[in-house]
Amino acid sequence: MDLYQCSSHACHVDADERDICLYLKGFPGQFLSFKEISRRAGGKRRYRNEPEWATPVVSRLVEKGILESDSTGHYRLKARPKEDQPTRWVSPQIRRILEKSGKEFDGVFEVDKDDDELTGE
Repeated sequence: MDLYQCSSHACHVDADERDICLYLKGFPGQFLSFKEISRRAGGKRRYRNEPEWATPVVSRLVEKGILESDSTGHYRLKARPKEDQPTRWVSPQIRRILEKSGKEFDGVFEVDKDDDELTGE
């Protein structure tokens, strides 16, 4: 799963937003509680002095569409939509061999990177 990178996102982000995004990037696809985000993204000392520091920051990130929340109030980075990429051949020689065979390869599917990780390959 490809995740939004705050630094390359269309919206400009401030330092607090960047800190939260970088922290959540370490947990791809996982929802984390607001308390854990505010404690770990800003550090223990900041959390002790100002426990609600992340409230406006998280709200801004949700409004910008960078974060999403679930029904229990936990947050994660929103998955970036996959962009259609042109088909790439392993090598031009293999392409020529397959084209000379005269067979159609329309039903061929691509194996995603995530599928390989699940099988342990």
